[in-house]
Amino acid sequence: MDTLTELFRHNLWANLRLLDACAGLNDEQLDATAPGTYGRVRDTLLHILACEEIYVNLLTGHEPVYTLSAGSGFPSFDELRQRARRSGEKLVGIAAGIEPTQVLRGTWLTKPSAWQGKPFAIQAAIPLIQAINHGTEHRSHVATILSQSGIRPPWLDAWAYGVEQGFVEVGSPT
Repeated sequence: MDTLTELFRHNLWANLRLLDACAGLNDEQLDATAPGTYGRVRDTLLHILACEEIYVNLLTGHEPVYTLSAGSGFPSFDELRQRARRSGEKLVGIAAGIEPTQVLRGTWLTKPSAWQGKPFAIQAAIPLIQAINHGTEHRSHVATILSQSGIRPPWLDAWAYGVEQGFVEVGSPT
């Protein structure tokens, strides 16, 4: 098992699991927020997936397509799952085949705004690390909002992933 690839498999699994947990929420719950988080649940979900698409584009040298944003309306959860699966599977494939020290070059088109329009050279490891960190951070924001709203968030950590994937056996004799 390649650890980097498995990190991205976990990332995809966690995104899909979070979307499944949020699919049954009503509008009031999707509009909930909490201090210290990114924003509303629905905006945070869009942000996670939009940025993941940007990371895929950065790592593959494609121009970003900004289709997911709060200003465009909230798509169906089926569409969100499809997009999460597509970008997540692409990141798994990229992680399996990219050399982390490979230098990516282009013109910065996204945040931070101080970098917009400026050329960049960045090792592939940096957007790979950012993708994992970003997803984890914002999934935690949604979990915080759900918890503060009295809703039990899904279990998204490595232990739950390991149990579900059969990598961890609990309660079995050795």
